[in-house]
Amino acid sequence: QVQLVESGGGLVQAGGSLRLSCAASGRTFSSSTMAWFRQAPGKEREFVAVQIMSGGDTLYANSVKGRFTVSRDNALNTLYLQMNSLKPEDTAVYYCAARLIAAFNSRPEKYDYWGQGTQVTVSS
Repeated sequence: QVQLVESGGGLVQAGGSLRLSCAASGRTFSSSTMAWFRQAPGKEREFVAVQIMSGGDTLYANSVKGRFTVSRDNALNTLYLQMNSLKPEDTAVYYCAARLIAAFNSRPEKYDYWGQGTQVTVSS
């Protein structure tokens, strides 16, 4: 079992930055795949980024590439999403997700564990 708790969301002006955190507990943090998704009102859950914990390989959605960066602190079992140059269209609830298979996947149904989500609102 894996428990995920996100934090760090908030209201920011366009062009600003936020850093989201996802604290993981339970099963081994280092032997999994962890990802960030987001969901705007009335829209489907959208892939943002994914990282393989063992090697650190990371994949980003085209919409955030060059602006968002995933990092982690293994000692704290925490995954981060640094979001720079934020745009109003980045407004959504952001979710951290995990699966116990070390492989890239951008489909939300492939993830077994989810956090509660954290709201990010970008004003224009």
